[in-house]
Amino acid sequence: MRQTQTEVTETNRDSPKSLQMEVSVLIPTANRSLVQEFVLLGVTDKRRLQLLLFGVLLVTYMLTLLGNLLIVALTLADRRLHTPMYFFLRHFSLLEVGFTSTVSPQMLAHLLAARGTISRHRCFAQMILYFILGAVEALLLAVMSTDRFLAICRPLRYPALMTPRVCSSLVLACWATSLLALPGLFAWMLSLPFCGPRVLNHFFCDSSPLLELVCADTRLLQLVAFLVAVCTLLIATLITTLSYGCIIRTILRLPTAGARSKAFSTCSSHILVVSMSYGSCIIMYLNPTQTGRLNLNKGIAFFNTTVSPLLNPFIYCLRNELVHRVCRDLLLRGRKLSSKINRA
Repeated sequence: MRQTQTEVTETNRDSPKSLQMEVSVLIPTANRSLVQEFVLLGVTDKRRLQLLLFGVLLVTYMLTLLGNLLIVALTLADRRLHTPMYFFLRHFSLLEVGFTSTVSPQMLAHLLAARGTISRHRCFAQMILYFILGAVEALLLAVMSTDRFLAICRPLRYPALMTPRVCSSLVLACWATSLLALPGLFAWMLSLPFCGPRVLNHFFCDSSPLLELVCADTRLLQLVAFLVAVCTLLIATLITTLSYGCIIRTILRLPTAGARSKAFSTCSSHILVVSMSYGSCIIMYLNPTQTGRLNLNKGIAFFNTTVSPLLNPFIYCLRNELVHRVCRDLLLRGRKLSSKINRA
């Protein structure tokens, strides 16, 4: 039996997917899911580069947490930011914290230890969290674009349409859609046999490298996953594109150049975040065959999980005058409070 399993493993490493499926028939059904631990190849196998990346990514991760949590604190602390736009931005920042935290701590640990093993259960849990949080983010960006459309194109009806109850319902709808659409795919994938090899050409447990290790026919699963991605991602992209198309048309009709400049300044940051998020997801996942492009997907995923969450707080708030005023006011309050404490 050991000799047969060794021959099967070698065949799986060097053969096409079709041959892997044929060889897997030789393995008893009880032994087809023996892989209990995966090996992540990571970004690089050079030790010096690993240590350099560890330092850079540690700083990036800490700044990401600081920036996004600062947005959450600001939008909760000041009443001027108790508007639908900042309500959605607060939830988006929390999602970014969760999204990057599903990948970055494990990647930092692997870079520091130079050992990229991960248990089967942790690997699947990471994949599930990654896709659920990513899907909620994509849907929430569509909701945020609709909010901007109503604020700019329907300003008189905006307060009546975007009530606190409606805003909360929209956020819950994003979560409900993600939780209803994805668990079935996860259960299907987890039921498939992983009989070796156990090496993932990635720095976290993405679906594409995992499907490469399945010794069964995954074409139907990949097709269904593609259709789910189309229904969620393309619909969200379409809603966002239509919303910002109407916004740009309305802005161009404004009578003064100052009003147009101010409106464009607000929307340009949103469009940049949307372009980065949707663009990376479309390249990685809107493909009927999820396998065969692992190196490209790994590079885009690295940007999407480490760089993009860091940039989003700066993109949304760097040119936002209201956020600047709130920060200054909170700093002045802090100084006054500290001076009173020192006098006492």
